[in-house]
Amino acid sequence: MGIASMGFGWNYGNRKQWETDCMIGYIPRHQTSRGKLTMTVKENYIPWSLTLYKGYSIEPLTASIYLNTVYGHEFWKTQPGRYPDKYYEFMSTKFRLNIALGQRFTRQIPLEKRKGCKSISLFYEISTCDLYIRSKIMDHDVPLKDIIGLSLGIKLQTL
Repeated sequence: MGIASMGFGWNYGNRKQWETDCMIGYIPRHQTSRGKLTMTVKENYIPWSLTLYKGYSIEPLTASIYLNTVYGHEFWKTQPGRYPDKYYEFMSTKFRLNIALGQRFTRQIPLEKRKGCKSISLFYEISTCDLYIRSKIMDHDVPLKDIIGLSLGIKLQTL
């Protein structure tokens, strides 16, 4: 999703346990000549939320699935002709399907103190993508640390 991302989303379900987010992100220049934009569509499931103290809660489990793309000529949807037939049979470099598990700590801002922000959450997620899972299946010697990522973040809810 990039080093920073922003977007919009909505919560729904009987207990607002489902979230859909659409985000634009930025990946800074690193071993390439320029930075890149990303786009992500993410579905989150939060099975329960525990109130800790007035206005504070913890979501001890979040489960996510998301589709991510990176904009740039280096990424392709169908296999370029420079590779042998079916070399990258079904794996596009344009889109990645990701899964993640994590937790959140949330502070609801009291109505009288809100200045455009309804709540603020600190979160972490441990994630992987389809390409990494495939690599691990194809080569059992690939270390787990090479296919797992850690994301840390702050989520601001404005409405």
